[in-house]
Amino acid sequence: MRILLVEDDPILGDGITAGLHQDGYTIDWVTDGLQATAALKSAEFDLLVLDLNLPGRPGLDILRELRASNATMPVLILTAMDTVENRVKGLDCGADDYLVKPFDLDELLARIRALLRRSHGRTQPTLVHENLVLDPAAHGVSLSGKSVELSPGEFQVLQMLLEARGRVLSRQRLEDGLYGWAKDIDSNTIEVHIHHLRRKLGNTLIRNIRGVGYIIDKP
Repeated sequence: MRILLVEDDPILGDGITAGLHQDGYTIDWVTDGLQATAALKSAEFDLLVLDLNLPGRPGLDILRELRASNATMPVLILTAMDTVENRVKGLDCGADDYLVKPFDLDELLARIRALLRRSHGRTQPTLVHENLVLDPAAHGVSLSGKSVELSPGEFQVLQMLLEARGRVLSRQRLEDGLYGWAKDIDSNTIEVHIHHLRRKLGNTLIRNIRGVGYIIDKP
């Protein structure tokens, strides 16, 4: 899952980035409003974590423009502006959640999981596909009740494909979700992860649509 973090405080931004990386997310971090606007126009993200007091362009302007474009990506405002008026304004401008600094990282992670779950139309905390269960909070996968060990990359690819069941995800979309703006990505990384997932979970789980991408069909 790929998250855009917009935070101008270098210490806080570095801490959030490290914490979200450790929890398995791909984070692209920008430090001002103009960079955020450019990033949102040039790439696809699963969630936006947005500060309000930003150099270059205010966070609320970014949010208003995003919603005016009919983008449905969930947005979590993360700010020191803690009055009821500020909260109401942020939510009325289109934010899905509002968290005040200082905050606990575990709470931020729980809110992100909830937003991603709702954005995919899920009510349950786990992803269930026939006899396969993926738990985003525990980073666990089981098949027919037995735990399956996956690498972090394999876990992320599987989660993206399960969230998009019935839709084809291109290799580029999977790479973006896995690495973001990271450099030096091996050209066959996705294929290797898919190969390992098939070996561990069954050859029929992930289907290759030649020249298009990969899909997990709906049951």
